[in-house]
Amino acid sequence: MLAMSACNSNGRTSITHTTPNIDTLLPKELAGNFSNQQEIKLDSTAIARFIKEHSHFIEFQKELYQFYRNRNYSMAWFDSTGMIEQANILYNRIIKMKEDGMNLDIPFYSDYVEIMESPESIERVEAELMQTSQYLHFAKKLLSGISEDESKALEWYIPRKKADYIKILQKILEGDTSSVNNQMFQQYDLLKLQLGKYHQIEKNGGWDTIHSSKKNLKYGDSGTAVVEIKKRLIKGGEFTSTDTSNLFNLELEYAVKKFQQSHGLKADGVVSRLTIFEMNISVKDRIEQIILNMERCRWLPRITNSSYLMVNIPQFRLYVYNEDSLAFSCKAVVGKETNRTAIFKGDMKYIVFSPYWNVPNNIMKKEVLPAIKKKSNYLSDNHMEWSGNIIRQLPGPWNALGGVKFVFPNGYDIYLHDTPSKMLFNESTRTFSHGCIRISEPKKLAMFLLSNQGQWTEEAIDSAMISRIEKFVPLKKPVPVYVVYLTAFVDSDGVLNFSKDVYSRDLQLKKMILN
Repeated sequence: MLAMSACNSNGRTSITHTTPNIDTLLPKELAGNFSNQQEIKLDSTAIARFIKEHSHFIEFQKELYQFYRNRNYSMAWFDSTGMIEQANILYNRIIKMKEDGMNLDIPFYSDYVEIMESPESIERVEAELMQTSQYLHFAKKLLSGISEDESKALEWYIPRKKADYIKILQKILEGDTSSVNNQMFQQYDLLKLQLGKYHQIEKNGGWDTIHSSKKNLKYGDSGTAVVEIKKRLIKGGEFTSTDTSNLFNLELEYAVKKFQQSHGLKADGVVSRLTIFEMNISVKDRIEQIILNMERCRWLPRITNSSYLMVNIPQFRLYVYNEDSLAFSCKAVVGKETNRTAIFKGDMKYIVFSPYWNVPNNIMKKEVLPAIKKKSNYLSDNHMEWSGNIIRQLPGPWNALGGVKFVFPNGYDIYLHDTPSKMLFNESTRTFSHGCIRISEPKKLAMFLLSNQGQWTEEAIDSAMISRIEKFVPLKKPVPVYVVYLTAFVDSDGVLNFSKDVYSRDLQLKKMILN
């Protein structure tokens, strides 16, 4: 990131094409070394002339004028000795955008390279405005990614964060070390670190394809495929032994389980054809998957609420956070391909114990009414009744919502809820619902959400969930709920998890930013 780049020296050096170790370059160093000079200025008419000659930057015209007005038209990238070192560092970051997962065209690339390679031969005002414009272009793409209209076309309805790029740059100049870091969703930096690791694996030759004629390989088996599996898992980091014999030993079984766990597979240590399929996905494809999800992270705000929930659809998992720390997570069931769970943000406002299930119109028309025509006692057999113009299911162990539902009002009629169909949580792919989200630990979630409402003890919650009497409980404070779609996600143990693209959304995004 921008605050990312700094240098421990105040000296002026010639530009090189080597990229600094940006993870060790501190924002305070960038701010501290930045030029605060007031003597070298530019004329406001120079901005108009620059924009006219470089029309690609016209979208930043307002920001350019604002930035230099705030500085009383003093130059930012030059002082009395010439171009400052931070200009070179930013240049290196821009031309090395691959580290941020961006395959981004640099506007006026040849002009920019000429300015940075031979600053002494270039008109100073031109170089100054080019650098600021390149910063604005880079910052917008880095912090925001594709436009909100484009992300909505991908059915991503979480409101996009707003970034004031001039304000961010100005705060860096003033020594604010958090102005950029606080813009990014927490997963972004974690994925960026993993991207670097996978680029290194690619540089080292990636991994070879595994060939096996057996349906399953397990502990005690032997053969050349076992050797290939060991070498593959050594490259991925799951198998830490140096043993490359052809025997499927306990160490390999443990490594296979780790791989399966982080790839959304049943972690039984048996190398099935599905496990081999996942192992054979190329490092290039995994790099692209990380890049796609870094892009999605640019669309999300940095969440700093005291408590919030996040459902990751392709991972089939609910995450419960308290003050940015993971309180717990649990399995989830999401919508079928034909009833996709929407990607959006809501605010949970109340809990309903022993709820009625009001059958949605589409389910009533497509499923319940035809069933009633075939079987006259269908409603009573399924503990249902008419309530006005709708059909609802009575509270009880048979109820489709189980003992509790968690409501965050939204236009998609989606909520979290318990379920009597517990066996579905044992499946590795959990796309079974009509769009709502079933969770495996509803009581635990209720206890977390009501922990500050003293009367709701564990015993009281147990009783309310089986009472068969519907009870609404408002929360003292709304809790944000983010329903997201991340097929690459770093868990609380620092392990990179890959998930199946269950709604083919990676494919859509890839066409937009990588093809």
